[in-house]
Amino acid sequence: MSNESLRTALATLIDGLKFAEAPRWREGRLWFSDFFDERVYSCSLAGDRREEAQVPGRPSGLGWRPDGSLLVVSMRDQRLLRREGQTLHEVADLSAFAAGPCNDLLVDPKGRAYVGNFGFDLYARESPRTTCLVRVDTDGSVHRAAEDLMFPNGMALTPDGRTLIVAETHAHRLTAFDVDDLGRLSRRRAFAELDGAYPDGLCLDAEGAIWVADARGHAVLRVRQGQGVVQTVSTGQRHAYACMLGGEDGCTLFICTASGIGPAHAQAQQGRIEFVRVECPHAGLP
Repeated sequence: MSNESLRTALATLIDGLKFAEAPRWREGRLWFSDFFDERVYSCSLAGDRREEAQVPGRPSGLGWRPDGSLLVVSMRDQRLLRREGQTLHEVADLSAFAAGPCNDLLVDPKGRAYVGNFGFDLYARESPRTTCLVRVDTDGSVHRAAEDLMFPNGMALTPDGRTLIVAETHAHRLTAFDVDDLGRLSRRRAFAELDGAYPDGLCLDAEGAIWVADARGHAVLRVRQGQGVVQTVSTGQRHAYACMLGGEDGCTLFICTASGIGPAHAQAQQGRIEFVRVECPHAGLP
């Protein structure tokens, strides 16, 4: 199948952000982390912004347990936190497992959390190396869910809960695993090789395709297993770091964009969440 370029211009939902990540659609609002601002926010489709949590260790991945409690990754101190009222409490310390800042998060229907990490110090310009994906069970215990991943990042879980797809950013691929009843991962395989792309945050649609941000390619890619990239949404001169399908019908593709990453870009506060309408609605998690 050929790669179709979606030429509709992006609209802006909210701007003036330092660096938006981990967008999630929930109960009529888009939730996201602004990690250089050290806060979690939500906003409506009208663009009003509401502060949901302060995370001094820089927030990244977001998810909810079945009881509705918010889980958030604290990047720098490598912890998984849970919000109770307006207070954050530690669920698990991941520092013994994470070989770099923690990043994205997927919470499954039973409340188990899968958490990625860089595997190295990106900002100190260390050379990339492999690391593990961890699983935090509901009792707070931490388990190595998968080994030898190259910058495990954005994740999605199919509606039947049986397949987990993770972006390996520095390996330029999406990797799939089978998931058993205990949340264990097996039968690792390539979902798609994305030569030249740096897949970051992602989501799943109802046709089984993955929308994924290409962090260095100024675009969001729609990827089908066995076919590769079948559709592209350009973000112009701006980098795309994460995306999420949402809105009332699940067909609004929200995209976290910025001029770049790092403290200098954060000070400029040029981060945005932009959006475009697509044909196929959201499916699965997150």
